[in-house]
Amino acid sequence: MEKIKAVGLDELLADEDIIALYWHRDERAITETDKKYGKYLFTIAYNIVRDSMDCEECLNDTYLSTWNQIPPTKPTVLQIFLSKIMRNTAIDKFRESNAARRIPTELTYSLDELGDCIYNEGSLDNDEFVQKVSGCLNSFLKSLSRRDTVMFICRYYYSDSVKAISQMFKVSERTVLRALSRLRYELKEKLEREVYGNEQKQ
Repeated sequence: MEKIKAVGLDELLADEDIIALYWHRDERAITETDKKYGKYLFTIAYNIVRDSMDCEECLNDTYLSTWNQIPPTKPTVLQIFLSKIMRNTAIDKFRESNAARRIPTELTYSLDELGDCIYNEGSLDNDEFVQKVSGCLNSFLKSLSRRDTVMFICRYYYSDSVKAISQMFKVSERTVLRALSRLRYELKEKLEREVYGNEQKQ
């Protein structure tokens, strides 16, 4: 069994040590995950569901899902692994809570913004079509500068507000809005050229 370094109350375990705790079914794994990433995960959830009680439920579900997935999964980057679980969990909670009503949150705002780009909703149940869109989006992100990539992901993956992004980059909100508008336009052009154009030809 791997030896896990002992830490003080205020110290944070290294990711590999936290993963080792999960791997050996040690319940301290959840405590250490919460200590290190709890606030970060809560923020992701709150940007989507906008309700503190729902966020707490999402946290618990995320920790349970992480416990169930490690092992057999051994994350390469624990923070990314956790954030993906949380985002999916929070979106499910949002859909469940708002099935009968539409409440504006950063999630709905950001998805509405992308609606002009990914507009063929009738094809989103088609796995092949979704794979094409995903591949195009990944290619698009790889082509961007680091600044544009982070800005795009913060807005359309983590649902961060324009204000939060402007504070992160120390620029005006208008600058962020212009950058996001440009990125949406470029993405739309790429999708129409590589995905929608091919769909229409078939």
